[in-house]
Amino acid sequence: MKAITSRDNPLYKRLKALAGSTHQQRRSGHALLEGFHLASTYLDVAGQPETCIVTEGALRHDEAQAIVARIDEHRIVTLPDALFGQLSNVVHGVGILLVVPKLDAALPERVTQTCMVLDGVQDAGNVGSILRSAAAAGVQQVFCAPGTAYAWSSKVLRSGMGAHFLLQVFEDVEPQAVIARLGVPVVITDSHGAAAIYDCDLARPLAWVMGNEGAGVSQIWRDAEPLRVTIPQPGGMESLNVAAAAAVCLFEQCRQQRVS
Repeated sequence: MKAITSRDNPLYKRLKALAGSTHQQRRSGHALLEGFHLASTYLDVAGQPETCIVTEGALRHDEAQAIVARIDEHRIVTLPDALFGQLSNVVHGVGILLVVPKLDAALPERVTQTCMVLDGVQDAGNVGSILRSAAAAGVQQVFCAPGTAYAWSSKVLRSGMGAHFLLQVFEDVEPQAVIARLGVPVVITDSHGAAAIYDCDLARPLAWVMGNEGAGVSQIWRDAEPLRVTIPQPGGMESLNVAAAAAVCLFEQCRQQRVS
């Protein structure tokens, strides 16, 4: 293992730049996976990381030792707890961080299964929660339109809880490029004059479009002859959080598929 003890070390400077800037992460094509769960899930699905950063304190714990034992020794770097703290975005973190290339896939020629489209969903926590629900519901493809929070940012990764490694996530995809590939109907949520979600046929493959937290779904999707559904809210709230709405939609679809 390589040990870093100085904040002037070039690798440490690079790590600090990545940890402090989503822009730097996007530009470099790398993601930072912090914590036992994300690290273990990545190793299960994708193999070796570029670098494993682990604190001297974490190495005393069985779970960290088990993860480190799965990683090639030349990829492991140890840090004092104080230096690691300047890289961590987690309060009371566990002292382990993987630097990995983000997983990219080529856009499919045709989309014939249920997919999710994030149309300018700006909040990183919402994006991560939607990815988590999509993966749990068996969705395999998520298309992120420009204006959507960077899917491989640290906050989205934490909220996603490993969903990224069960999905194909396509970023900065223009709506026209998605529409041209769709072989399934488009569905949007609409609180005005739409049919209640429980009364709609959702057992078939669908393209669920979730819009911006404030503006909603953009006009190009409203012009795509979508099925418009609404989620009844007997408590009287005007709207649901977009991540909550996505979960309701996906799992109502799952329910209908089970009984169809």
